[in-house]
Amino acid sequence: MFGRRARSEEDTVVAVLAAALRRDISFGVLRPDQKLKIEALRQTYGGSNHSMRETLRMLSAEGLVEATAQRGFRVTSATEDDLRDILFMRLEVERLGLRLGLQRSDVQWEGRVLAAHHALRRTEEALLKEANDALALDWDMACRSFAAVLVEAAQSPRLSDMQLKFYDQSRRFRLALLREGRLDFSARAQQQQALVEAVLARNTNAAVAALETYVTGDMMTGTRSV
Repeated sequence: MFGRRARSEEDTVVAVLAAALRRDISFGVLRPDQKLKIEALRQTYGGSNHSMRETLRMLSAEGLVEATAQRGFRVTSATEDDLRDILFMRLEVERLGLRLGLQRSDVQWEGRVLAAHHALRRTEEALLKEANDALALDWDMACRSFAAVLVEAAQSPRLSDMQLKFYDQSRRFRLALLREGRLDFSARAQQQQALVEAVLARNTNAAVAALETYVTGDMMTGTRSV
């Protein structure tokens, strides 16, 4: 009994630490390729040596942190090639999930797609009126929920887990573009609307094409919709 309780408390600590580090990696507080020393992280974020090491292992599994040859950790690099590879994998997974979902879904799923799209539009409107870190995170989570609901009807937990993994790896690129004012929200709104309309029309080819446009956007020009 005591062992289970202690383990539960440790898991809670690791979850809290992971959320804090994940946020700071996403916002660039912890920079790409920055070495992550256990003691320095503990002084900033708290936790024990063991809980911090478990946190870094968790983030390593998510692709945000890398283990080094010297048994240390560093923030994963964030190059243009990294982003292209992440988007490539994310798009492969989401295309498959959307195709399967359109075959297996029901009207309840359509309702969840509409609700997720509505929430995303509301957060984008709020963000355009007043940009701050809290609203940026709300917006990013709304983007995440919208992306997730598009593949959930595939009824494959592993596919959904993989989709979220690659989405989360793209988060810091997306937030960097937001900070730099390089996201075209008008274009994003049009892309989202086209995607939702194709999904509701059950037009698989049009939906997949709209998904590709929405995920990749005009990345080659530097105003990427990720």
